[in-house]
Amino acid sequence: MHTIEDIKQRIKSGESTARAEVEAALARAKQHEDKNIFISLTPERALERADEIDEKLKSGEIVGSLAGVPFAAKDNFLTLGGTTTAAAKLLSNFEAPLQATAIEKLEAEGAICIGKTNLDAFAHGGSTENSAYGPTKNAVDDSKVAGGSSGGSAVAVALDIVPFTLGTDTGGSIRQPASFNGAVGVKPTYGMVSRYGVVAMASSTDCIGCFAGTMDDAEQVMGVIAGQDEKDMTTLADYYTPAKVKQSAKIGLIKEFMGDGVDDEVRAQVKEYAEKLTVAGHTVEEVSMPITKYALAMYYIIVPAEISSNLARFDGVRYGQRAKDATNLDELYNKSRGEGFEAENERRIMIGSYVLSSGYFDAYYLKAQKARTLLINAYNELFETYDVLLGPVAPTPAFALGENTSDPIKMYLADAMTVPASLAGLPSISVRGGTTKAGLPIGIQLTAQQQNDSELFAIAKTMESHHG
Repeated sequence: MHTIEDIKQRIKSGESTARAEVEAALARAKQHEDKNIFISLTPERALERADEIDEKLKSGEIVGSLAGVPFAAKDNFLTLGGTTTAAAKLLSNFEAPLQATAIEKLEAEGAICIGKTNLDAFAHGGSTENSAYGPTKNAVDDSKVAGGSSGGSAVAVALDIVPFTLGTDTGGSIRQPASFNGAVGVKPTYGMVSRYGVVAMASSTDCIGCFAGTMDDAEQVMGVIAGQDEKDMTTLADYYTPAKVKQSAKIGLIKEFMGDGVDDEVRAQVKEYAEKLTVAGHTVEEVSMPITKYALAMYYIIVPAEISSNLARFDGVRYGQRAKDATNLDELYNKSRGEGFEAENERRIMIGSYVLSSGYFDAYYLKAQKARTLLINAYNELFETYDVLLGPVAPTPAFALGENTSDPIKMYLADAMTVPASLAGLPSISVRGGTTKAGLPIGIQLTAQQQNDSELFAIAKTMESHHG
């Protein structure tokens, strides 16, 4: 495994250079082309930046904490040196005029982006099968999905192409693919990281996070990209500092996440992880959150409503694909959007427009927002007693390619355990549990109170060394 610290030490000792590390990462990416991980690679810009860092190191200049470390970003982050497509035909030729704040912060510390990873178009999906560029294959089994929407980013880390990648998590889009591929996946507190320069999905739940091979690497990356940004008014005042784990944390195992519909092997891995937490000195107790069974219904009312608003800007006029044979403005809108959106994008726009319409706003959208408040209250009540909540990331391991594509409801049910934390704006991570008998990874989900990210990471780090 190529960890951040390993790469930094090799460069510092003179055993390697930033250019050599970038070239090696690009070579590994080429070796795994059959997995369809990357939408684009940017070797020219990456190697140019690597040479600049090597020159600075030679001359003794101060370099950042990630100097020479290669990484990749989900292709809904605006970056320079190539296209930003969001895996959609609408943006196939879009070259961003600026970079996302998270990318800028990483580059300021010397990290080098080698390319953009595949995703469900506009991040709508849970398998990366909705990409205009085809699905990404699971890191372990080519017949299985990578998960989504950040499937490419998860597989790039799981296959050790780069030590970390950036992703977005709206309802589980980092945690679920991390679980499916055996990587660490971090969704921070809502507002911990700026969303500026990232193609919007649902503005009240979108979070910028990362995938990494270890919790140490993930924590280092999150420390770099965290912080208030004047370009994103939803960012919180700087609060993140690394913390030491409590010697005896109280952890609640969510009963509703361990019932019917959860794969036996997934349930067994969660129970085993709970036992190891107990051995490590923590207290694990079963807790009940009955309202979680309504979270998916809330999510698929609120999120499509925000999607329908955010995607209105893609109309073929200002940027993106423009229909060539339109004869009037209505035709231009309809044809440009019809040609550029994938079926799942259209489905969510239709649902969102419906629940926001004058006859149904009170019946659906307003009720969902009220229920969301009840969900937040239920979490707050549990966090009065418990430091962390525990459960599976997904009810099953990675499913087969094509298995759920014709059944949207079945696909949505894969998010049942991740959307509650998203709706409440809580920090939540996927850590490695074990594997199925067939060798498919199973992730464990840990969730904490808002702004308790560092305590959450500390527990996960301790268990990483204990769990192996």
